Amino acid sequence: MRTALKIGFSFGLTSGVITTLGLMVGLHAGTHSKSVVLGGLLTIAVADAMSDALGIHIAEESKNHGNTNEIWESTLATFAAKFVIAATFAVPVLFMPLDLAVAASLVWGLSLLAVLSYALARAQRVPPWKVIGEHVVIGLCVVAITHYLGDWVRVTFG
Repeated sequence: MRTALKIGFSFGLTSGVITTLGLMVGLHAGTHSKSVVLGGLLTIAVADAMSDALGIHIAEESKNHGNTNEIWESTLATFAAKFVIAATFAVPVLFMPLDLAVAASLVWGLSLLAVLSYALARAQRVPPWKVIGEHVVIGLCVVAITHYLGDWVRVTFG
């Protein structure tokens, strides 16, 4: 896979998992509303995917050594990966009770992160368990923080 596509795909997948799980868990804890969680997921899939794609685009341009085609490849790969990954989290919300959908999404998201981390570790020839552990722990920290933040918002402003 070309470097520009790897950059966009790996960034988009990681951001898609972490941001979407954080938003989903926080909104669930704060509202316990299926429509609010679904609306947040769809918003993330569009707005944050576009934002991340522009961020990668500008970051790649700031290097002053990439060609225009590679910059656009990273941009489009970031958008596509983030959009598709974020959108997949809507499926369990549509077809399961919300509590079960959040649990299924946690398993799905952390599994995606673990698979990407494994592939990165293999490519870098480092022990996979270290990379997987590091990335999954960061993901779990985001989930825990956003859960308690959602609880706090519900108690304080609800």
